[in-house]
Amino acid sequence: MPANLPPQYIELEKRYREAKDPEERLLLLKELLAIIPKHKGTEKLQAELKRKISKLGDQLQSRRVSGKRMAPYRVEPEGAARVALVGEPNSGKSSILASLTNASPQVASYPFTTQLPQPGMMPYQDIQIQLVDLPPICPDYREPWIFDLIRGADLLLLIADLGAPAVEQVRYLLQELEGMRIAKPSLLVGNKIDLDKGEGKLLAETYGHSIPVLLVSAQQGKGMDELRGKIFLSLNLVRVYSKVPGKKPDMDQPFVFPQGTTVLEVATAIHKEVAAQFRYARIWGEGKPEGIMVPTDYQVRDGDVLEIHHS
Repeated sequence: MPANLPPQYIELEKRYREAKDPEERLLLLKELLAIIPKHKGTEKLQAELKRKISKLGDQLQSRRVSGKRMAPYRVEPEGAARVALVGEPNSGKSSILASLTNASPQVASYPFTTQLPQPGMMPYQDIQIQLVDLPPICPDYREPWIFDLIRGADLLLLIADLGAPAVEQVRYLLQELEGMRIAKPSLLVGNKIDLDKGEGKLLAETYGHSIPVLLVSAQQGKGMDELRGKIFLSLNLVRVYSKVPGKKPDMDQPFVFPQGTTVLEVATAIHKEVAAQFRYARIWGEGKPEGIMVPTDYQVRDGDVLEIHHS
């Protein structure tokens, strides 16, 4: 089956070949893996991208461990995924971070309160998702490293102030991202619904056909639980729980994978030796007969319990 790679993939691949900085190359590899069509014709290419990401990630981690000092704007990835909060000054990014996570960012009414990236961990059921509040993006203030962090995110929260011309804010953000050749899964969050005089409706009418729109008030806590759930769904993650034959499954700490992950890939992530000695697997999950045997290329779903049998 032919790969049928889209033009965006070809362009990113060219940038990857030309890139010299290892951090940039790693970010580009992750982008390539994210946008590659998922079908039989690209399975080998997907595996090769994952191998390169793993190898380059290990090399960079070794450098960090060896004592190299990190730049103040670098954020170590944690949790199941990374979400970047992107917006203009006073859009309420820091308030959203504080409402969803354990972080305590400085929140003020004056602009440019956030000058360095501020991470926080958002609990969602039994996993943690990393949110990173970034300095604002506007014509008067635009640090180049902000876009490097955006490229490394799995999802963007594009945040607009409903007490101001929100459509114009979003238009500017999208233009900036397009200018930097960044295309990421996104959620459009209209914040400060208590100040909304019609901007939320305009946002939905203008962008709702292409970007999911959610209206919230971080300060009042309105819509924040729904936002938490939307973030998880937009990340397209699946949680898989392991089960040792003859024992109860471990339902406390799931393994987290992107949608489309196969049983064999789960086995490899659990332990490479297990994958090498893989015989078969049984799976429990919603809508499945209990303990049904599945092939190695079976794609796991969120909430599946997997029992791997090996020699």
